[in-house]
Amino acid sequence: MFYAVCSLLALGLLALDQWSKAWITANLPLGETMDFLPGVLGLRAVHNYGAAWSSFSGQRWLLVAVTGCIVLAVAVALARRLIRHPLGVAAGMLIIAGGLGNLIDRVRLGYVVDMLYFPFWPSYPTFNAADVCVVSGAVLGAVYYLWFYEKHDKRGGTDGTADPADNA
Repeated sequence: MFYAVCSLLALGLLALDQWSKAWITANLPLGETMDFLPGVLGLRAVHNYGAAWSSFSGQRWLLVAVTGCIVLAVAVALARRLIRHPLGVAAGMLIIAGGLGNLIDRVRLGYVVDMLYFPFWPSYPTFNAADVCVVSGAVLGAVYYLWFYEKHDKRGGTDGTADPADNA
């Protein structure tokens, strides 16, 4: 049941990411800005041809391949139930949703549409909902690995109890 709920949430986040990118593209000219939460969060239409901080700029197919491999590896780990703890499952679903959101852009457009920025931190890069999913998933994944993996999901190290995802 928990896998189904996380899958639906991941699909919803993917849809939100794609909708927000379409909205920005249709309503804000490239490079223009708009207040969202004045002084805290703004909107800026940007085409990112690289990864975080425009690293690997122009390496579209390398980024497609790397993102595709990561999304596939996480999906296989979830499908084979190598990750069973609810926190690990949620982390994986967030990484898949965000990875697919940016992968769709790279394949379809050749770049990623970014739109969120911090006016109070001008050197921080512009980002999107998919980036928020990936970063949140990575943080949750690190917490899961550091505090829950050994006890719940490590093969040969479990105490024989039921799958924690079944009780969530």
